Amino acid sequence: MTRTAISAATAASALPGRGFLRRALLYAGALMILLWSASPFVWQFATSFQLDKALTSGTPTLIPDPFTWEHYYNVFVEKQLHLYVLNSLIVSLATTFLCLAIGSLAAFALSRLDIRGRYGILMVILSVSMFPQITLVGPLYIVASALQLLDTYTALILVYIALVLPLVTWVMYGYFETLPREIDEAARMDGLHAIGIYWFIILPMSLPSLVTTGLLAFITAWNEFLFALAFTSNIDHQTIPVGIANFTNLYFVPWGDIAAASAIVTAPLILLVLVFQRHIIEGLTQGGIKE
Repeated sequence: MTRTAISAATAASALPGRGFLRRALLYAGALMILLWSASPFVWQFATSFQLDKALTSGTPTLIPDPFTWEHYYNVFVEKQLHLYVLNSLIVSLATTFLCLAIGSLAAFALSRLDIRGRYGILMVILSVSMFPQITLVGPLYIVASALQLLDTYTALILVYIALVLPLVTWVMYGYFETLPREIDEAARMDGLHAIGIYWFIILPMSLPSLVTTGLLAFITAWNEFLFALAFTSNIDHQTIPVGIANFTNLYFVPWGDIAAASAIVTAPLILLVLVFQRHIIEGLTQGGIKE
């Protein structure tokens, strides 16, 4: 056997071992990321089933002993968490649908229509999201007060639309740019106008991007705290983050109740991401590929 043949045989025999090592490293890295990401939620979930005296002991444990549902009873019966959840659902769903409607129309116009200065418009849209929220609270509070919108769903929805719309527009624009232009030409030959192309052609083809941006908009509105704290003052319109912050009093922090409420409001988001993970990945990656 020649030296070349021996080298080739040696390399071929080493490939399975090298492939196994690569897969092992990949799975090990994925496991580390999973543990890093999931461990805070697991600890919070375990905390929600422990008594307060166990949480303040010198050696807290992950396994509840004894096991209790006391904190879940407290957040729903005594602290009325369900009202905060309802408020958050109304505000988040309204924000999501309005952002998708306005953002997809804006992205369609900038991507598929002949608009001069489209990149300048996109940069202006993006620049809106660069202002720190703390610098906007004061002016927006004055405007909301002048329009008598304080302590209303309308104020929160309008502010959240302004916060989320730039992201929705940019993600949708990037996805629309990947769709072939020949589709528009064929649709026009069939007699469709711009709105018809948007509604019957582009939107059905953009389901991954719609799911991705919709989830991002929903999660942003669901978790926002600063504007909800500034613009609302009672349980009729306060959202979940403000409600959980209200659990704390001057002399006592109910860690168990906070953990229970956090687990309740975080679990639906995790389930949504797990259910729509394929669409999320496709929507985020397709927007970065130009065909």
